[in-house]
Amino acid sequence: MDPEVKREIIMDNYLNPKNKIRIEDSSYDKVNSNNESCIDNIDIFVKVTDDIIEDIKFDGEACAISTSSTSIMINNLIGLNISEAIKYIDNFDNMVNEKDYDRELLNEAIVYEDIYKQNNRKHCALLPYIGIRKVLEKYSK
Repeated sequence: MDPEVKREIIMDNYLNPKNKIRIEDSSYDKVNSNNESCIDNIDIFVKVTDDIIEDIKFDGEACAISTSSTSIMINNLIGLNISEAIKYIDNFDNMVNEKDYDRELLNEAIVYEDIYKQNNRKHCALLPYIGIRKVLEKYSK
């Protein structure tokens, strides 16, 4: 993917993040994901019904990489069942950590395929995935 297109996707998801809204609804599981070394602090709200991720919202303050990564992740996870979502999360984690991965599964998240070159930004891209994994693991048991 062209570097300029990657940048445009990241900036669009940072400036106009999808599903960014704070909700107070007990049917959603809430998890916080933060980075102690910077401002990244995201609350993720996940609604799972009958093994399907019905909805995800998020709120908080974060850098361009964390915010855009969260927006893209949510767009890719809504509608998946728990095992599909965990497979997607594992695949993203593998990409960021320079392991084998299936780029076709990642959709727009492929914009982070070179993030490993900036080691300090890897955690920014992974932050929402770390949080949502905590929620989904309770459903996968």
